[in-house]
Amino acid sequence: MSPRVAPRAGAAPRAPALALSVQYASNAPDLPTRAQVRRWVKAALAADAVVTVRFVDAIEGRALNAEFRGKDYATNVLTFVYDDEAPRAGDIVLCTSVVREEAAVQGKTLPAHYAHLVVHGMLHLQGLDHERAADAVVMEAREIEILAALGVPDPYRPFNLP
Repeated sequence: MSPRVAPRAGAAPRAPALALSVQYASNAPDLPTRAQVRRWVKAALAADAVVTVRFVDAIEGRALNAEFRGKDYATNVLTFVYDDEAPRAGDIVLCTSVVREEAAVQGKTLPAHYAHLVVHGMLHLQGLDHERAADAVVMEAREIEILAALGVPDPYRPFNLP
């Protein structure tokens, strides 16, 4: 890896570098395109990163959640951080059946829900968390800001309100 060089005075800072792999391990209909996933990942990218986004079915989602979190059910998104150093390295795994069901129940479009969960996973990969209430407020505000820039409605606003 090359050493970091300070930007010239007056030079615009460079955008974070991204190495992205998108894996489709699900035959679910209406999965996001690689271009959509790249757009969402880049919108949430704050530092250099090597990221794999993987779309899985309920069997794989449940197995991963059981093995790594001790929860015997498929969840919407899992984030695995492999390297806290630059560049950040990790995987974001989305369970397509859970995402589809949640979008329907919450009255969201499927692309908007996928965008939210990819952004959510990227923020986890970069060190944000929502375990404590104060951290959740910070993380949710950042999600809302990123999604608004992408033209995606606030995912935390109840869907039955105007």
